[in-house]
Amino acid sequence: MARRYDTNDATDRVTGLREAASAVRRGELVVLPTDTVYGIGADAFTPEAVGDLLEAKGRGRSMPTPVVIPSPNTLHGLVTDFSEMAWELVDAFWPGGLTIVAKQQPSLQWDIGETRGTVAIRMPLHPVAIELLTEVGPMALSSANLSGHPAPEDCDAAQQMLGDSVSVYLDGGPTPGNIPSSIVDVTGKVPVLLREGALTADELRKVVPDLEVAN
Repeated sequence: MARRYDTNDATDRVTGLREAASAVRRGELVVLPTDTVYGIGADAFTPEAVGDLLEAKGRGRSMPTPVVIPSPNTLHGLVTDFSEMAWELVDAFWPGGLTIVAKQQPSLQWDIGETRGTVAIRMPLHPVAIELLTEVGPMALSSANLSGHPAPEDCDAAQQMLGDSVSVYLDGGPTPGNIPSSIVDVTGKVPVLLREGALTADELRKVVPDLEVAN
């Protein structure tokens, strides 16, 4: 039976974060608020848990799960060939609505889907998410919806779709909106905007003028 905690209540928040962290360490799934929409998350380094996440969403391995982290410093252990322009994007827009696709460290022992040697990483601008990530480390995180359904802006919508496939729901109230993060690929010589979302191409070009937009 799934457990749900109101993170706007001080006591419930402490208990909920503790229970969510324990669930992640056991390889179970949790739902948490972010600065875009609610996400369903699992320990990034537990392949079975990531597999359960994809199964809960009805999503295949061909759409790898992004990874969220608590601090830019975490990047050092996860990515390689990270350019100066990439760090400038991190400095300007993290935490926030920017997902960066980078080359992953070849030594990483994880399986987040068919990534072809890359990883999509974000640091969300939400205190509950940051607290949980600080406790458990990098998490595979995807929007907390069934594939093909709208991404949920509140915990009720997430729970209606995902039910008992999730162990712990952290209810932080409605999210600011359902605009997804913008995705920028930094694996090449110039950054490429793969998806415009919370940040526009013009906003990004103020930091990286050479930004290209994918067709």
